Amino acid sequence: MKDIRHQGTVESINNGVVKVRIVQTSACAACSAKGHCASADSKEKLIEVSTPQALTYQVGQTVMVCGTLSMGMQAVLWAFVIPFCLLVITLFVVMAICENELWAALSALAILVPYYGVLWLRRAHLQRTLSFTIEANG
Repeated sequence: MKDIRHQGTVESINNGVVKVRIVQTSACAACSAKGHCASADSKEKLIEVSTPQALTYQVGQTVMVCGTLSMGMQAVLWAFVIPFCLLVITLFVVMAICENELWAALSALAILVPYYGVLWLRRAHLQRTLSFTIEANG
């Protein structure tokens, strides 16, 4: 079952990849008081969807980009939760070892470099694991 669904417009099709432009809105963006509130926001995003049926879509066509909730949770885990935990653990461990706040802070930040480097090296695997599907509207 698909849990994440965004309607969008096909921007381009190239080598089995369909680029879809979606408008991501916060819950406040649909509110009638959004003109008087600083919280309302919306952002345009360009989503790349690899599909063997890419040639069945046309530029300008309205489509539905779909994903699973577990995929979203996994993305949050890899992008935010694990790096935060690494940062905090490194900060406290280095602080306990050398009792120098500067070295602890620099070490905590430095631990993120190899982490994101490994993520970058594993990007092909992550793209397969965290991939959207596309459905034609109508």
